[in-house]
Amino acid sequence: MDTDVVIAGAGPAGLTLACELAIAGVRTILLEREERRPAFCRGYNLNARSLDAFDRRGIADRFIAEGVKVPAAHFGGLPGPLDIGGLGWDHPYTLGIAQTRVEEILEDRAVELGVDLRRGQAVTAFDQDSNGVTVSNEIRAQYLVGCDGSRSAVRKLAGIDFPGTPNTRYAMIGDVETDLTPGRHGGVFVIPRPGYVRVVVADPMVDRAEPITLALLNSTVDEALGRHVELANPRWLTRFGNAARQAADYRSGRVLLAGDAAHIHPPAGAQGVNVAIADAMNLGWKLAAAVHGWASGALLDSYHRERHAAGARVLLHTQAQGLLGGDDLGPLRDLFAELSRLDGVGRFLAELTTGVETRYEMGEIVGHPWLGRMAPDIPLVIDGRAAGVAELLHGGRGVLLDFGVLDHPPLERVDMVRAEPLREVPVGAMLIRPDGHIAWLATTDGRAEPGPLAAALERWFGLVPV
Repeated sequence: MDTDVVIAGAGPAGLTLACELAIAGVRTILLEREERRPAFCRGYNLNARSLDAFDRRGIADRFIAEGVKVPAAHFGGLPGPLDIGGLGWDHPYTLGIAQTRVEEILEDRAVELGVDLRRGQAVTAFDQDSNGVTVSNEIRAQYLVGCDGSRSAVRKLAGIDFPGTPNTRYAMIGDVETDLTPGRHGGVFVIPRPGYVRVVVADPMVDRAEPITLALLNSTVDEALGRHVELANPRWLTRFGNAARQAADYRSGRVLLAGDAAHIHPPAGAQGVNVAIADAMNLGWKLAAAVHGWASGALLDSYHRERHAAGARVLLHTQAQGLLGGDDLGPLRDLFAELSRLDGVGRFLAELTTGVETRYEMGEIVGHPWLGRMAPDIPLVIDGRAAGVAELLHGGRGVLLDFGVLDHPPLERVDMVRAEPLREVPVGAMLIRPDGHIAWLATTDGRAEPGPLAAALERWFGLVPV
């Protein structure tokens, strides 16, 4: 083998996955077809769950130091933002930061960890067999992961179906300078950016092959507003549709998909970057386990099961948000705005759009509200030293966190930590996967969920009781 894993695509999914594999000691070659990163910025948002994930690797501060904290989320252009500042999350805000800068920070981290990044190289063909994959430039690896975008060559070459709904509506995007204030102006959305705004308006053109010019965007905005506004100094002009598709399988033998290669959806709520990061965090430790030879087939298969379900949720709510933004659904939007102010509804929508609600199935019995969700960053005292749950996961290993109810011998591949929580918690112990999600817990009254600890250790870490 020339390497353990080849990743196609150095966007948020590919870069995050490369970092995760490197932390786990997996040799990785990252191939990116473009010679350099684009000058324009597609997204401008890291949500609370992405910041939680980066915090569990000790790098969240790199992003937070350069972004703008906004203690609010939005759903479908509803007139009132969803207040998330008081919901008790680890990171109770969204972070305004350019996708280009997110990728630069992740690339710096990947290089620090020794990832072999090769720009100007694309995967145009591959052959896989029972032992590995040979990609187009004759690199031999154990696995290939397609993180190469919505038109993924890896997905197409693997023959993985991409079912869903085609575009039925289109919109224009323009990153421009204008006197229009941020907010919704009838059928025109104006989103603030540093030094400019992003203007979004329905695209009435029949010929989608016609390139967007500043004059075309300006005339379309003028028609939507019923008056003239001046748009100037365009940074990026493009159009997008409302297609929603999801790969039928996230894994085909030794080939896997993540990020936009696995799913596309309307851009409502700026989900793309964040869902890609979540895919990579889920896949990284499982793929590393497969490379190191201790993962069962079921462990790697769980990537598809968990992230396909999470991706379906994203398609559901982004399509709903896209419909709510339509001009002909004003009454429904007004009703949703009223509903969002009811107790619990705003929180539900906020958790839905930020991924905080994500909960993986850990067994048939799912009773405790923490089981399957990301472990909160509880403040702890460990051997007289202040610490937190996030810190325990910086090395990318599993953690068996005991608050004084367990008596268990040392384990391979899992760090055993005895700690005192500095706030009241409804559990006595937790088995935390490397991606931060709770795979098993013991309640304060001695109940184990979803079952015996030994079964969870075998399922997630291949540790068979002797």
